[in-house]
Amino acid sequence: MTETRTIGTTNIGGTEFLWGSRTYIMGVINVTSDSFSGDGIGTDVGVATTLGLKFQKMGADIIDVGGESTRPSSIYTGVIPTSLQEELDRVIPTIKALSSVLEIPISIDTYKAEVAHQAIKAGAAMVNDVWAFEGDPEMSHVVSGADVPVVLMHNQEGNDYDDLVPGVIRALQQSVEKAQKAGVDDDKIIVDPGIGFGKNVEQNLEILRRLDEFAVLEKPLLLGTSRKSTIGYVLNLEIDQRVEGTAATVALSIAGGADIVRVHDVKEMVRVAKVSDAVVRGWDKF
Repeated sequence: MTETRTIGTTNIGGTEFLWGSRTYIMGVINVTSDSFSGDGIGTDVGVATTLGLKFQKMGADIIDVGGESTRPSSIYTGVIPTSLQEELDRVIPTIKALSSVLEIPISIDTYKAEVAHQAIKAGAAMVNDVWAFEGDPEMSHVVSGADVPVVLMHNQEGNDYDDLVPGVIRALQQSVEKAQKAGVDDDKIIVDPGIGFGKNVEQNLEILRRLDEFAVLEKPLLLGTSRKSTIGYVLNLEIDQRVEGTAATVALSIAGGADIVRVHDVKEMVRVAKVSDAVVRGWDKF
């Protein structure tokens, strides 16, 4: 179990996130039809708005809107890359609608600079970049120019590492330095070790086991384990049967120092986080 730490605050869309005080919940809204997690709702803005309000009532602290599946694109998987215009058509109407009714901030899950730019104009208050500025050279300028927080996630092609955890930490530190050089304020940088991205099952489990080592980065830590294939492999269960496995990884992530957990099952994981926080951070804080 990691020691509770305070590493400052980050203002996201007018809301102060006090890191170390509790675990924050990021609810996922995928406006796709091919989400790996089976929760893609397509482009029905009404459905997305209803879901966002539902997540807010359940206790979500931020909503993460994504318009492109993170499944690998290839002729073997059958996944076709999403075009820029298609991604814009999916996420912008949804973000506009959500920003008009939600009290909690909205994050845009994209690695495309133009999508991030348009999403911020539409009401998004944070960028969640699964390629940590490596997917689009203009992304760092969009984030720094808009003066919004950013999640920098570790990702790579393949899963070869000389030394897994130190290698991921080193890569994240390089991403942080790149963001700083681009003019992103230090208190607006959040890091994510990228569970399920460029890592196999054993590597994902090792990162979760050694999560406390990421405290060396001195940055808020986001974890996204919800419904992922590692849980499916361990339990031999399909996507819609992974809520208990997700709960286990969320609880362990919090014990390891996670500040935000990105989840699909908001109601259940809010409860998991509250109990985990009571153990890890102390019941007297609630």
